Amino acid sequence: LLRAAREIVQGYEAGTRFGICVDAADGLVKAGDANTQLTWMDALRNGIAFTPRYGKCVEINALWCNGLRSLADLVEFDDPPLSAELRGKSDRAAKSFNESFVRPDGLGLYDRLQPDGSGVAGQWVPIAEIRPNQLFATSLRHGPLEARHQRAVVDVCRQHLLTPVGMRTLAAEDASYRGRFKGDMMQRDAAYHNGTVWPWLIGPYCEALLRAEGFSQQARDEVAGALSQLLAHMGRGGCLGQIAEVYDGDEPRDQEGCTAQAWSVAEVLRISSMLLGAQ
Repeated sequence: LLRAAREIVQGYEAGTRFGICVDAADGLVKAGDANTQLTWMDALRNGIAFTPRYGKCVEINALWCNGLRSLADLVEFDDPPLSAELRGKSDRAAKSFNESFVRPDGLGLYDRLQPDGSGVAGQWVPIAEIRPNQLFATSLRHGPLEARHQRAVVDVCRQHLLTPVGMRTLAAEDASYRGRFKGDMMQRDAAYHNGTVWPWLIGPYCEALLRAEGFSQQARDEVAGALSQLLAHMGRGGCLGQIAEVYDGDEPRDQEGCTAQAWSVAEVLRISSMLLGAQ
């Protein structure tokens, strides 16, 4: 796997399809255009991209920094020069990340940086949507976000996105928010990542909370509370031992999508295991 991991880094640096590449100007990953759907928020139907996230997306770059640093740790003893090179790349990307994604109004992080439409290379516009993607900057072991900004990410997501069954995909105050995952395919796709609650996102939220608070007892107690309804759902939902794919963003919050979704269950179990380990 080491060879594959090194080739992945080289591939991003060389560039590949859909404009995916590392921007030499700042070390951040950029990708796509207004007609592509390259992140997990990928609803696309009849040529309409319902959540057009292109440019430099917050979670992609958090994962990039984390990946570089993780690979540097992996080769530290066998290949010290390569380890140092990877750490340098991670540090540079993390510096750019903190300079570009932190919102000056204290409301966490920008969701992405998009080209400004002028056609001039290197001109980016920050998109100030409150989405759960920013959680990865704090939840990852080698996330890029400076400690002084981590609590702001958790706070804004707790206030605007957290529900008893997962995280909304967009703050309800946003003009694009859709509180019901109902109707025909076009209506459901429009809501899929624009307010609909996804249970799997409770994982990055809980881990971000634990890391931002240094795995304190208060943080562990709060995480246990955040997991409680999803754990209870596993014993009384439509499929025993399972958790649904999504829920409505608004109350009454109906279960929608797949009745049994693997990543919903996996994240609840992962955090439950982490919580036991933290204790």
